Amino acid sequence: MMPASNMKILTVAVAAETLGWDYRFTTTLQARGTISGGVLHGDLIVRGNGDPTINTRDARAAAVFDDWGRALHSAGIDAIDGRVIGDDQAFDDEGIGAGWAWDYLQYDYAAPVGALQYNEDVATLTISAGSDPGARPVVQLQAGSGLELVNHGTTGAPGSLDTIDFRRYLDRPVLEVTGSIPLGTTSDARSVAVVNPTTFFAQALKSELSARGIAVAGPAVDFDDVAAEFVLSGNDPQHARPSETSIARSESPPLRDIATVLMKVSENLYAETFLKAIGAAQKGLGTTEGGRITAQKVLTEWGIKPDSYVMYDGSGLSRYNYVTAGTVADVLQHMYNDPRHREAFTATLPIAGKDGTIATRLRGTRAEGNAVAKTGSIANVRSLSGFVRTRDGERIVFSILSNDFVIPSARITAMADLAVETLANFTRLE
Repeated sequence: MMPASNMKILTVAVAAETLGWDYRFTTTLQARGTISGGVLHGDLIVRGNGDPTINTRDARAAAVFDDWGRALHSAGIDAIDGRVIGDDQAFDDEGIGAGWAWDYLQYDYAAPVGALQYNEDVATLTISAGSDPGARPVVQLQAGSGLELVNHGTTGAPGSLDTIDFRRYLDRPVLEVTGSIPLGTTSDARSVAVVNPTTFFAQALKSELSARGIAVAGPAVDFDDVAAEFVLSGNDPQHARPSETSIARSESPPLRDIATVLMKVSENLYAETFLKAIGAAQKGLGTTEGGRITAQKVLTEWGIKPDSYVMYDGSGLSRYNYVTAGTVADVLQHMYNDPRHREAFTATLPIAGKDGTIATRLRGTRAEGNAVAKTGSIANVRSLSGFVRTRDGERIVFSILSNDFVIPSARITAMADLAVETLANFTRLE
C-alpha cells in the first residue's frame, strides 16, 4: 500500500539508529580573502550539511543570523566587498523526489531539499488588491526564490470570494498568479517552494547581514556556479587559492527535537533531509539513493524483509512508495522494544486529541491523550499508525493503510478513528 506520510516512521527510525538522537547539523561561515580596515576583501562562504531548522520556528533563523552578525563584527568585518557563496556540496542537487506529482511542486509541502536551507525552502508571495475592481492585484515575491512572476490575477468587488492561486510553469522558472482578490484586501500571503535552496539561503544571508549593518557588495551565488574559481591551477601564484578564515559555527537542535517537529506537523522537508543525511553519514553519499541504501541495511538487520516495502523518498510524498501495514507495525514495535529509542521515538508522535496532526481527532474517547500515532495523507491515500493502550493498560501497536478509495476521505478517517477507539476500549475477558 502507498503509506503517504507513514513513510516518515521508517525514515525517523533509521535516522535515529544511524545518526543518534543527539545528532546535530552544522553550518559554518568562512571568510575567503583578506580583512583590513573593517572590510573583507573577498567572499563570505556559508557551508552546510542540511540543517533544516534555520527558519521562523522559535525564531531560530533570527538567532542564528544575530550570532553570525556578531561574529563577523568581532572578526573585524563591517563590510564585504565580495559575494556571499552558498556551499551545498554535502548533498547532491536533486531537491525533488521521484514520484512527486508535477502539479504540486509550487506548494510549500513540496519544497526542494538542499544542504543549505532557509525558512524550509519556501518564499513568501504577497498579494494585495488593486485600486479598483478589474485592476491587476499587486504581487510581490521574496528575493532569492529563483522564480519570475507573471500576474494574471484580478481585483474583485468588495466582499467577493478570494480565488487567488498560483502555479509553476513546467518548462521554465515562472510563477503565474491567477484568480481574484476582493477589493480592500491589503495582504494575502502564500508560501511558494523556491527553485534553488542554496541561492535562496545565500540571498537571505546577504539581506540579514545588511539589516545588521554589514553591507555586501557582491551577489548571492551558488557554489556550483563559481566552483572553477576554487580549483588551483598548478603553482601559479596568480591563481593561488585565497586563504579562508573561520568566522562562525552554528549547530542545530538535536535530532530528537527536529524529529518531534517532523512527526508532529508532518514536515516533508525535514524527512527528506534526514534521508540524505543518513546517506552522507554512512555511505558518504548525501543523496536520496545513499539514504535508501542505508535504510535497507538497517531495516534488514531488524529482520524486515526488503520485499515488504519500496522506499523512494523519506517523506511519503512520492506515489512510488509502497509498504505493508505489517512492516510499519514491525518498525514501531522495534522502536518501542529498544530502550535506546522507546522514549525519544514515542515522544515524536502526535497525541490523539492533544497535539500535532491528530489534535482534533478522537476527542471524548478513551483514545484521547492515550493513542499516539502518525497520520498520512495524499490523494486517495490515508494512513494512521502508532500505539494505544487498552482498558487493561496493555500497549497495542497498530497500522491502518487505506488506498484507492472513492468515498469521501473524511469517512476513511472516521473508520480509522473508530478502529483506534475500539482498541482503546478493549479489555480481555476473564
